[in-house]
Amino acid sequence: MAHAHQHQHGPAAAHSSHAHAHTHDSDATPNGLPEILDLDAALFAPHLTALTGRIACLAGDDVRNIVDLGSGTGTGTFALLERFPTARVTAVDSSPAMLERLASAARDRGLGGRVNTLEADAGAGLPGVVDADLVWASASLHHLDDPATALAGIRSALRPGGLLAVAEVDGMPTFLPGSGELGALETRCRKALDGLHAEQLPHRGADWGSLLAAAGFAVEQERAEPWELRAPLPEGAGRYAYLVFERIRGSLVGRISPEDWAALDRLVDGGPEDVRHRGDLVVRSLRETWMARRSA
Repeated sequence: MAHAHQHQHGPAAAHSSHAHAHTHDSDATPNGLPEILDLDAALFAPHLTALTGRIACLAGDDVRNIVDLGSGTGTGTFALLERFPTARVTAVDSSPAMLERLASAARDRGLGGRVNTLEADAGAGLPGVVDADLVWASASLHHLDDPATALAGIRSALRPGGLLAVAEVDGMPTFLPGSGELGALETRCRKALDGLHAEQLPHRGADWGSLLAAAGFAVEQERAEPWELRAPLPEGAGRYAYLVFERIRGSLVGRISPEDWAALDRLVDGGPEDVRHRGDLVVRSLRETWMARRSA
């Protein structure tokens, strides 16, 4: 099944075993995931602001109708509403719990009149969505079973000349010092997660530039950017690392050695090695973006 949601994000997903911050489950709001998404948005807010600025340069000033495909808790929705003050956003997700959370947040911010929600599976099209000026898809396209069909549906939802902005991540963010045993542990966990995702998310890491071109889009910009946070870290960085490692633990049962499992457990057990107490964290994430315009 192809889900229309992040997550995570970010930008910014569907699988309970998918440990990146832009992920969430399809049938319910899983424990901790909305907080991960919101922390990711807060920690990387300057990066997201720069990204929406690049989108605005390509999309132009007259953006009225935006679709946030895989909206999660609304990171992209609210960033785009701020960037385009006269626009409305249709937030699309396959999780009704996430959509209700987003709608409630919009009302709390006084933005309820500018946000519509649509529970839909991106792989089956976007019912009722036409003449969009901009579609934002953050960490959602790699969940699709059939990217060609889904991209055709996105193209149909865009007006001629409309812009599709795609953001993807290269895997779980990293937090631990790169040298030494902790860095090696994180590398092994990341490799195990990549193996899991290769089984469950075959289009993660796809050549989206080629797929977009084949679907009738003209790719105007492609970029890979390392997003990195170093000491002094913003408030919430330790909590973010803790929640991500907690999700990793739930994904890697039987996929890493007992020794690595024990070491991973010590990172979240409240003891002296717990990531919430460490002063040597560096938050790193590689974000890839594609800006593509619908051909006439």
